[in-house]
Amino acid sequence: MKPGLSLRVSQHLSLTPQLQQSIQLLQLSTLELAQEVEQMLVDNPFLERDDVDAPMNAPSMEAAAAESMSTSDSYSSESEYSSTQAASETIAETPAAETPETLDWSGDGADGQDGEWGGESSSEWDGPSSSGSRKSDGDEETDAIDLAREHESLSDFLHRQALSLRLSAEDCAALRFLIESLNDDGYLEEPLADLAHSLAGDDLEEREELEQRFAMALKLLQSLEPVGVGARDLAECLQLQLRDLIRLAEDEGTTAKHWDVLQLALSMCCQPMDLLARRDMRKLSSLCGAREEALREALALIARLEPRPGRRFVDVERHIVVPDVIVRPVRVGSGRMEFSVRLNTEVMPRLKVHDIYAGVLRRHKNSEGHAALQQRLQEARWFIKNIQQRFDTILRVSEAIVERQKNFFVHGELAMRPLVLRDIADALGLHESTISRVTTAKYMATPQGTFELKYFFGSGLGTETGGSASSTAVRALIKQFVDAEDTKKPLSDAKLADMLKEQGIECARRTVAKYREQLKIPTTTLRKAL
Repeated sequence: MKPGLSLRVSQHLSLTPQLQQSIQLLQLSTLELAQEVEQMLVDNPFLERDDVDAPMNAPSMEAAAAESMSTSDSYSSESEYSSTQAASETIAETPAAETPETLDWSGDGADGQDGEWGGESSSEWDGPSSSGSRKSDGDEETDAIDLAREHESLSDFLHRQALSLRLSAEDCAALRFLIESLNDDGYLEEPLADLAHSLAGDDLEEREELEQRFAMALKLLQSLEPVGVGARDLAECLQLQLRDLIRLAEDEGTTAKHWDVLQLALSMCCQPMDLLARRDMRKLSSLCGAREEALREALALIARLEPRPGRRFVDVERHIVVPDVIVRPVRVGSGRMEFSVRLNTEVMPRLKVHDIYAGVLRRHKNSEGHAALQQRLQEARWFIKNIQQRFDTILRVSEAIVERQKNFFVHGELAMRPLVLRDIADALGLHESTISRVTTAKYMATPQGTFELKYFFGSGLGTETGGSASSTAVRALIKQFVDAEDTKKPLSDAKLADMLKEQGIECARRTVAKYREQLKIPTTTLRKAL
């Protein structure tokens, strides 16, 4: 080929470091943002907290949870006002939503030509201190975080009981090993042979010895509280609890009828679990040799057992949701209900540029390494500006959601309107991907409860009038139908579809089945009363 020159025109998208950081911060959750702030404070010497007396190692969950709980209490009375129109005078008028203050770049030592913002300014976020709203009367109220911190784990509870057993060093070690091998529900999922193999390897004699010690330790483990702990499967868990009830009945005495029910329940739990799940009375009756009436009593007893012995020891702190946005009802003229939307200041970090370091850098422009330090100063300003932009975007999106789903905040799920990401994106002049990032792992405390922002989006189903109904509202309607059904004759999916059609909503049976599964509502066979 003959070499030659050619001119080509093309377009490509280039993301600046500031834009990349803005996108990254936007999709972070509250906890992830706190970790990112901590890391940036360590890496960048020009960045510091505005209030050093109130460090933000993590979002102030205690104060945020307490505020969310207190607002929920006030929400209950105000939501009654909106539905009954009879208690309008009881709703106190609250101030309008406050937006975060704009950045003030005073005192950072910047010269007039530094960076894209220009002018002498400081990067201070004048948000309220996260420690300011902590309750002083902590003795009177105990919030969920305090309870979680004092919560004892299942392994700690079992280890404490094991201390009262007089065991040899080998048996004690085997018992401790099994305790540490339990899952959160209290089950021992791995077979004893696999546990022994993980310790002894290919040494057959040692593996056999370990299996014997583990078998003895397992019996000791299953004798501890809570009853059923250490079971290998659901059937064994139920059997352990029933045997404990039988021993208790032997010690304290019981009626002959109750004794027969206990024995029958134990016999039923020795059968395949799928028969119990399907409530196959005919098959169980032939296997257990009992009448159907007695089987129903035994099945009712089994239903009262605990299938997850470790449930009450699960750490509750990880399930606590701290809202990013708080919505409050506001009474306006003529009895109309409006809602104020504000950011939760407890999760907003207070940052600023380090005044002393920035001033020194300005006075030593010609020193070695000035350019690198100037870049670090600029990164600190970018970081603070991007954090403010993150919260501003969350607030804008939340306000748009509240404006379009106002009926939900007044009447609940049944009043939810169809809403997609494009609707909010077009209204705010943003891209759908931006709205998706904003609504992921961000939460809103409302009069109806605390929800992820994504919860307010849903597709629409056609109606007879030519309009559309939100899928969230349809699911709420299905749940309402099921809650009001006759448990002796539960509603089938086809019947639920017909009932929705009577309400003017076109919904196929398969769609009803999908929504029912999303609501974790069992089938008619499992919902049927015994």
